[in-house]
Amino acid sequence: QVQLVESGGGLVQPGGSLRLSCAASGFTFSSFTMSWYRQAPGKEREWVASMTPATSTTYYADSMLGRFTISRDNAKNTVYLQMNSLKPEDTAVYYCNAKKTRGFTVDNYWGQGTQVTVSS
Repeated sequence: QVQLVESGGGLVQPGGSLRLSCAASGFTFSSFTMSWYRQAPGKEREWVASMTPATSTTYYADSMLGRFTISRDNAKNTVYLQMNSLKPEDTAVYYCNAKKTRGFTVDNYWGQGTQVTVSS
């Protein structure tokens, strides 16, 4: 069955760094666009970053550009999110997403999330 398992969250001070990982299984990882989303308390889930499968092109939300880096290792079926210069407003549950669109069919998978708390 499909599994996306995030790890690497935790408590970090403002200005610090964290690296999130998402280990995937049960589908052809290399053919999926991999993304990170986050959801802060009382807010809607928001998109953070994406990486395409073939060209590994990356896209970032404006507020994360320059601070966050998404990467993937197709050999390990893992996607990463390196987060630097963290701010208290980055506090949220971070979710891994895998998506593939084939015509009218969309395969869309989510992980369970990992908590990131930025606080002094």
